[in-house]
Amino acid sequence: MSERLYYGDVRMAEFDAVVTGCVKNGDIYEITLDRTCFYPEGGGQPADHGFINGARVLDAHEKNGEILHYCDTPLETGTKAAGRVDMERRRRLMQQHSGEHIVSGLIHRHFGYDNVGFHMGSECITIDFNGELGEEDLKMVEREANDAIYENFATDIFYPSPDELKTLEYRSKKELTGDVRIVRFKGCDTCACCGLHVVKTGEIGVIKITGAQRYKGGTRVTMLAGKQALEDYEVKDGIVHAISNMLSAKPYETKEAVERVIAERNAVKESLVAAKRQIFLLKREAAKGEVCPVFFEDDMTPFDMRVFTEILLEEFTSAAVLSGNDGDGYKYSVGSTKTDMPKFIKEANKALNGRGGGRGDIMQGSFSAAAADIERYLKDGLA
Repeated sequence: MSERLYYGDVRMAEFDAVVTGCVKNGDIYEITLDRTCFYPEGGGQPADHGFINGARVLDAHEKNGEILHYCDTPLETGTKAAGRVDMERRRRLMQQHSGEHIVSGLIHRHFGYDNVGFHMGSECITIDFNGELGEEDLKMVEREANDAIYENFATDIFYPSPDELKTLEYRSKKELTGDVRIVRFKGCDTCACCGLHVVKTGEIGVIKITGAQRYKGGTRVTMLAGKQALEDYEVKDGIVHAISNMLSAKPYETKEAVERVIAERNAVKESLVAAKRQIFLLKREAAKGEVCPVFFEDDMTPFDMRVFTEILLEEFTSAAVLSGNDGDGYKYSVGSTKTDMPKFIKEANKALNGRGGGRGDIMQGSFSAAAADIERYLKDGLA
């Protein structure tokens, strides 16, 4: 059974050991040591990475009391090994894990909700709670979580006796007995946990709740902690400054500047819609006398084609608007107030190598045929 050095000192990065086993499993070598600093995946926390002699440790898992180090090259059983843990990775994981405990504990303390799902991902932490949380609730939790960081108190980790465990109030997803490892963050959380945590809360740096959504009757919260939060801020700060430069506005005034741009854009869109409608009306006027006008337009969107068709049907019983070319085909908007349009368009699609449909008087889709053939078929069929 491997001696677990990481529980004695989470800051220990290097250690000496003896290789007790090496088994090839596909392209990976499962290496066991008599003692190790490599934390195996567990408690929601991913495994440590690093090196053992020249072998890269890609993952680690516990199996039957042994810690299996998944390495890219073999090591000979019985040889001495020098292990080195990737401490940058471990610190980030501990920051995230400890931050999650503090947030989950505060939510449990204030609202009585349980953490029923937890994932520590490469981009963020997600936590599922079995109750609904509002924006102000989460702001309050975030403030208290960061106050705990500023206080910089020590993380309390202990193993209560079975009798002490019976009277201890702590969070756990299942009933536990025997040697239970309790992790306590003063005033925030007491939880059974096998994972690694910061020695003092100040090492977390910062906690930021980035979002929340309803999920399975409760709330899914996304959060960041430590360097992950700092890196997220750096990215977003860069985006804000880029936007402020594009809008010639100070960073803290970008919201108002964007609102002005949107208002200006909406005004232009309204003017454009009005102008398009006038053009459609003029085209409709020019088509007076036709039984079924068919228009071929350049670069017209399906939405505009439908609007144009609706305007035409105010004057004509049948009409069509198409956009495209003989080589690439034509998008269509075909309408009639006197024809069974679903039946007609089904036959038209078959005759003109098309696809599409719709409901009501107007059908939309595409034809792969020559313009002359399309026009002839529509005029003959809808007249």
